[in-house]
Amino acid sequence: MAPRWKGKDAKAKKDAEARALEEPMSKTISQLESSLLQSNTIGFFCDKSVFIEVGAEAEQIHLLGRACFGQFMNTSDKDKWGFQLGLEEAFYLCYSLKCLKIRVGDTDAGPCDDEELWHCFKSKKRTFPYFYKAYSHLRKKNWVVRSGSQYGVDFVIYRHHPALVHAEYGVLVLSNGDDIDNDLNGRLRVWSDIHCTTRLLGSVAKTLLVLYINRNGKSDASPSCLTSYTVEERTMTRWSPQQCREG
Repeated sequence: MAPRWKGKDAKAKKDAEARALEEPMSKTISQLESSLLQSNTIGFFCDKSVFIEVGAEAEQIHLLGRACFGQFMNTSDKDKWGFQLGLEEAFYLCYSLKCLKIRVGDTDAGPCDDEELWHCFKSKKRTFPYFYKAYSHLRKKNWVVRSGSQYGVDFVIYRHHPALVHAEYGVLVLSNGDDIDNDLNGRLRVWSDIHCTTRLLGSVAKTLLVLYINRNGKSDASPSCLTSYTVEERTMTRWSPQQCREG
């Protein structure tokens, strides 16, 4: 599937493509990683999100927006910007990129280590290990990963910033070969589920991508288990009789 660049006309779409080529997402992520490390940025866990604050003139405002991490939030301090990160986003910055520290509970306490944070996030989201494996799998391939709730899927993914290009895939995360409750594998079990999902995504020019996460017999007691987890990718499209009939 070719990228669908945004723009009112052919020139605008070419300009969007040129901008993406000039500023590849891998470069933006590297710049964000460096900036967060230099400023020793610390996030604060609250309920099911992680909040970070950066100065109004800080480089992170621009980089977090370009890299598509978190959502802007207003703060009581006019000289500060707030960002709300999802669990997968926060753990990716903390565990995979190692450029963010996160505190849980008492703000006077030190940042959590990877093990503590892993157990904390699992306690808030039972399927977190599966979703994080899927999220990190996509991010490491330089896809921009955003929530897909408005399309009835877990994620939607873009080749570059959503301001420049349309999302190509809606992503569902399922377990492959594991005994887990209906939080994951209760979906797509019947034909009507597949039909509804592919039809909805097809109506907005997106393809369904299913990521099957296999734990390969490993427990999820530690984030180190992620190295043993594997991901199987499958795309599903809606069959059209008009495309297959004889001429």
